[in-house]
Amino acid sequence: MTAGFLDGNVFRGLAFRILLFLSLALLPLGLIAVIQTREIARQSDINSELSLLAVTEHASNAERAAIQEGFGVAKALTSIVRLYIDDREECHEFLKEYQVSSNLYSLVGFLPVTGKMECSSSDKTFDFSDYPNFDEMMENPRRRATASRDAPLSSQSVVALSQPLFDGEQFLGYVVLSIPTLAISQTPATEIERAPENVVTFNTHGFLLTADDSVEAAAQELPVNRKLSLLVGSDPTVFADVNANGEDRIYAVVPIVPGVVYAMSIWSDVVPFAQIARTSSLSVFLPVLMWIASLVVAFWALNRLAITHIKKLGRQMRHFAFNRRLPRAGMGMGVPREIVDMEQAFVGMAESIIRDEASLEDNLRQKNILLKEVHHRVKNNLQLISSIMNMQIRQARTEDARAVLKRLQDRILSLATVHKSLYQNDDLQRVDGGALVRDIVKQQLSVGLSAGSGMKITQTYEAISLDPDDAAPLSLTVSEAVTNALKYFGAQEGERPCLDISLKYDGPDSATLTIANTVGPGTPEEGSGLGAQLINAFARQLNGQIEVSQCGVWHRVVLRFPIPQQPKQVYDY
Repeated sequence: MTAGFLDGNVFRGLAFRILLFLSLALLPLGLIAVIQTREIARQSDINSELSLLAVTEHASNAERAAIQEGFGVAKALTSIVRLYIDDREECHEFLKEYQVSSNLYSLVGFLPVTGKMECSSSDKTFDFSDYPNFDEMMENPRRRATASRDAPLSSQSVVALSQPLFDGEQFLGYVVLSIPTLAISQTPATEIERAPENVVTFNTHGFLLTADDSVEAAAQELPVNRKLSLLVGSDPTVFADVNANGEDRIYAVVPIVPGVVYAMSIWSDVVPFAQIARTSSLSVFLPVLMWIASLVVAFWALNRLAITHIKKLGRQMRHFAFNRRLPRAGMGMGVPREIVDMEQAFVGMAESIIRDEASLEDNLRQKNILLKEVHHRVKNNLQLISSIMNMQIRQARTEDARAVLKRLQDRILSLATVHKSLYQNDDLQRVDGGALVRDIVKQQLSVGLSAGSGMKITQTYEAISLDPDDAAPLSLTVSEAVTNALKYFGAQEGERPCLDISLKYDGPDSATLTIANTVGPGTPEEGSGLGAQLINAFARQLNGQIEVSQCGVWHRVVLRFPIPQQPKQVYDY
């Protein structure tokens, strides 16, 4: 399925580009989906929070009723206590009678600024001035709620509610009511469908007042990363945190008496309507998942409908380029019409190319045959001229005339050898220089060297590819140089005459022709100099340099000439 996408340069592939543009096309829809989903998720979170807060209020109805009623009673008692504040006995009798008649409180009393509680429902007098936070209570008079696990007067676990008492602007103390914790816990709870793990109440200092379970067990369920005192004064809120055991919990906080007492429900994060802050990530994940699914489907369709067939068509083109073979079968069924049209156009083009190449090959073959025929006829004509000259040589009356005709005949035969090499070679554009020189030397030796000369001949030829325009002056140079060597060779007394001929590369694009022969004692007779003139002329045609030297008994002719690697331009005359 990933063919055409993971192969080669991914970013230049058709699949990548189409998927990129598809992603850009889906981007506005994706953004709209994310925004709408996040809005739905936000509204869902708000609904979940409201549900948690409502359930928390229902779950804390017992604590709410007891504490709110207690503060109401304490506020009502402030007016009465103000009347009996100077009469300890009357105050004691009234508060005790009220405590007994209400049967809701374990203690009802008045705590003056001195800290010595004498007016209370208890028969005992107790001094609270040494208690922690006493000074702070007297300096900042306000409603308060505290918890005591072992109250000094009632000897039980209570929640103490303190209502400040003023006479005008003068602070006199607190009216204190102690609500037994057991009485609050035994209050019938409101029936709810799903109950929290625990419900606790706490005061402004973040100290626990009550709990569904024991206060010690409830302390393990409190949030680790947020202090309860920081929640005082805030609006009802819901937040997620971990408890002391590292377990995820959802916490909902509502005020019972704003600024004084708050209730907090603790929920496990597996409760469906308590799963807060999870839909935010889901709101992003779902559009991304839809985008990925769209890309997968688009890529699958693109790969199945286009890329696979395009790659197959590309393979057919490569095979045709390598071996000129047309595809045996078409694309098959299910291929899009556009790709079928492309394949048919390719097959038609390939058939046209094959026909054109066959026609060109046939024309080239005919041209080669014609060129070979031309070179063959030129060679035959040159040999015919050589035969006519041979008849003239036999009829010549003087030796000089026969010698001149003989030299001219050798030159004509050298040209005939060039044309013979051309039509015998498959490549009419190049000539094997080594083979050409070998044939010319063989021809010269067979004519100009007698059987009893005793000459030692050394020949070394490399296969040097020459242009036909260079082959003619080279062959004539060899013919003239070998003729001169055979004319003037000799040897010292007691030694054999030697002839050394070589054609070698002396670089990647240059060659050297060397013809050296030994000479005998004495001064050779002077010639006409025509051969030397011809050799120099042929060397210029080759753009070469000719060197003639005499070193001891060796007479040496060296021709260095360049070898063009590209064939010379042919003009249509």
